[in-house]
Amino acid sequence: MATWDDVSRVAETLPEVERDDGRTRRWRVRNKPVVWERPLRAADHAALGDAAPEGDILGARVPDEGVKHALIADSPEIYFTTPHFDGYPAVLVRLEAIGIDELRELATEAWLVQAPKKLVKDFLAD
Repeated sequence: MATWDDVSRVAETLPEVERDDGRTRRWRVRNKPVVWERPLRAADHAALGDAAPEGDILGARVPDEGVKHALIADSPEIYFTTPHFDGYPAVLVRLEAIGIDELRELATEAWLVQAPKKLVKDFLAD
């Protein structure tokens, strides 16, 4: 079970990730979103109906929609989406359902997608 403190610890270990605490918590690399707090909106609740999860929701960038759909298919108890994210490479995460290791993997993958190529190259070389 992950918490927002875990998200901070994991995300902020990645190079050049900065936390932005506006209306919601967001972690970005050079102003590109990596992971973020994503409370469900009225339209999300309407679309999901009784399947709308309770609790904290994390959004995460993924490489493409194929990865998004694979995550949802493999672990629907953790990952889901809403119509708002149709056509967009991001997945929603039930924060209380994801383990720390999987959170670390998800955030790192999101960072790899969003970080500049030189920064990724340097990171992978280490």
